[in-house]
Amino acid sequence: MDTERLLLIVEDDEAFARTLARSFERRGYRVLHADSVARMDDLLTEHTPDYAVVDLKLKGEASGLACVRKLHAHHAPMHIVVLTGFASIATAVEAIKLGAAHYLAKPSNTDDIEAAFGLQEGNADVELSNRSSSIKTLEWERIHEVLAETDFNISEAARRLGMHRRTLSRKLGKQRV
Repeated sequence: MDTERLLLIVEDDEAFARTLARSFERRGYRVLHADSVARMDDLLTEHTPDYAVVDLKLKGEASGLACVRKLHAHHAPMHIVVLTGFASIATAVEAIKLGAAHYLAKPSNTDDIEAAFGLQEGNADVELSNRSSSIKTLEWERIHEVLAETDFNISEAARRLGMHRRTLSRKLGKQRV
């Protein structure tokens, strides 16, 4: 075990971040916490973490994808895992392209996250589904693709999708992963 494994958690839910931090500290990590992009930038001026856990959707700010881009630019070998309650293929693809090692839907526990840190190569043996995508699934994916493009701005996403903001909010409320 490394004597000093530095982990950065970028999460705006204080209770979840505190629980995650304690769990990783028990596993021998030294943990830093940022609740915003600005705080993450401040921490990166003094630290270079080996690992990062990034929430995809931060309150009132750019998405966690912007954090992934900055973290990867700061230290390319960093093992970055994106956690989200709004999982979609579009955001998963973008997270990986921007430098994340893995993408996990919430709820995920410390075991899942730590295992994801170790998965640096793809798995060609992953089970393929014989089920085709439904219209609802395709709509859900398109909504999340547009949300990612607009940094999770509901009003702008609704405008681009050609629907009322309340309709989009209602769809997001029904389909939460």
